[in-house]
Amino acid sequence: MKKNKYIFVLIMLLAIALAGGIFTIAYVKLEEQGTTEGKLNVVTSFYPIYVATENVVGDNPDVTLQNLSEPQTGCMHDYQLTPQDMILLSNADVFIVNGGGIESFLSQVAKSYPNLTIIKATDGLELLSEEEGDAHEEGHTHDHDGEDVQEEHEHDHGDEDVQEEHEHDHGDENAHAWMDTELYAGMVENIANGLSRVDTEHKQTYQDNAKAYCAQIQKLTDQVNELKQELSGKEVIIFHEAYAYVAKQYGMNVVYCLNLDEERQVSAGEVANVMEHIKENQVSIVLAEELYGKDMGNTVEKEGTCQVYYLDSLVRGTYEKDSYLKTMQENINLMKQIAGKE
Repeated sequence: MKKNKYIFVLIMLLAIALAGGIFTIAYVKLEEQGTTEGKLNVVTSFYPIYVATENVVGDNPDVTLQNLSEPQTGCMHDYQLTPQDMILLSNADVFIVNGGGIESFLSQVAKSYPNLTIIKATDGLELLSEEEGDAHEEGHTHDHDGEDVQEEHEHDHGDEDVQEEHEHDHGDENAHAWMDTELYAGMVENIANGLSRVDTEHKQTYQDNAKAYCAQIQKLTDQVNELKQELSGKEVIIFHEAYAYVAKQYGMNVVYCLNLDEERQVSAGEVANVMEHIKENQVSIVLAEELYGKDMGNTVEKEGTCQVYYLDSLVRGTYEKDSYLKTMQENINLMKQIAGKE
């Protein structure tokens, strides 16, 4: 009898604990629904897209904005989606990406969430081909499996399936368009237009915010155009394919690209190639990213004929709205040094 009493008490305690757990889960879910009910849930793929979208959305209380990757993740070439990422996307209404093949996981997202609206920031913009970024690179290639997706310009939110494009291995396009301030402004406009189609109620807000932000970007472009007069035609070697856009905007000629956008050992042959191109083309300027290109930069500078300038590739940083503007201004200030303007 006593034993049965203990069993009954144990069962009651388990039942209470289970009920408490159920009620807790239900409460949390209700709280989450309450905080997002009636809001547009927007997710961006990585740092430069987040900052651009942040400026377009502004202080709109009816939009929640989250980033898929941490601000220090860097470029998305080899990014693998985590279970947390998939949960985040499952609750999203809109997924804003760079496009151009950088998000190699995009086809996976499109298949998993066919009703998710995907906005490609570089859609319709003239991207450099991979060959324009590293036609002179030897001994190193990228192989990234994955398909890109194409979203139609006009659609009703949730009514159209995202269409997959042709088989796309990273290598067809150089998608680092945000490094060109004019193209970045085009990306901002694409984001604003995409959100305006999805959320017509706040269309004017998106358009006004984009216009104001693009006006600030234009001030950067004006400085670039002024410096272009001094830098156009200069031979340059780059240690990151993103800087092909920098060279193009300033009118510089890329004679060699050693793409150091990932941690790897530089071979003796690659070092020899760089030195050979410096000598043959009388190159005095190298553009590099400090995180991956510092060792190679030191090797080049030991020869005493080249100056290495370390630009920010703008794939990581803080989430402040003016972070792109400040960092790009720092890059422009370095270009002013090259032009002898500082």
